[in-house]
Amino acid sequence: MQGIWSASVSELANEPVVKLLHSEACSSIWFSLAGDVKIGDTPIPEGVILLPVEKVSENVSLFPKSQLAGIRFQPAIGYAVIGQHFDEPTALTADPAHLPGLSQLYSNLKSDHDNVSRVNTLQRWLSRHFRLTKTIPGPLKQALESFNENATPGVLNEQISVSQRHVERLFKHWMEMTPKQYQRILRVKRAIDYIREHSRANLAEVAHQFGFSDQAHMTREFRAIARITPGKV
Repeated sequence: MQGIWSASVSELANEPVVKLLHSEACSSIWFSLAGDVKIGDTPIPEGVILLPVEKVSENVSLFPKSQLAGIRFQPAIGYAVIGQHFDEPTALTADPAHLPGLSQLYSNLKSDHDNVSRVNTLQRWLSRHFRLTKTIPGPLKQALESFNENATPGVLNEQISVSQRHVERLFKHWMEMTPKQYQRILRVKRAIDYIREHSRANLAEVAHQFGFSDQAHMTREFRAIARITPGKV
């Protein structure tokens, strides 16, 4: 589990609140409780909404009177829980076999009156119901851990007892992306986190530090994946 959260916008607000949902190759379950919500230009209906794996960042617009809560999974865990992938935000029609009770959780969240109460409801529910009966394969877990330790695709064979081709098949099946694409997302995320902590950092030096060929390459990757430029972080 990467995190749980809740957000709401006052009915007195004059305009929507727009936030950037950064790509981290995660998937999520959203509970759209009230009001109008959009991801990009896509309206999100009320209900339990299953989100696809995040491959690029998207703007999330919360309009006045909107109420929203969510569960965000670590990479590959969403597929282990739900058992299928989605190409776009999709309303839940039946509780997944590995995560029953989402419909009742939605009703409980609708009864809560503030963000703190909703987060507490999510915490209690997860402590009782979240049990992974199907964990991700060992080689995939090792590959994800290796990337998190800054390993490059070329050295994965030295750390994992299966072929690079098999690792690529696992990424495609569990995350709908290649290891290289996942590494690109991770690299942009790390660079963003670093720039946020070091606001006066030299961007050319940041590009070199995080393995971009140059600053122009870093800017292109930021635009393609994070939908912002390094200077706007």
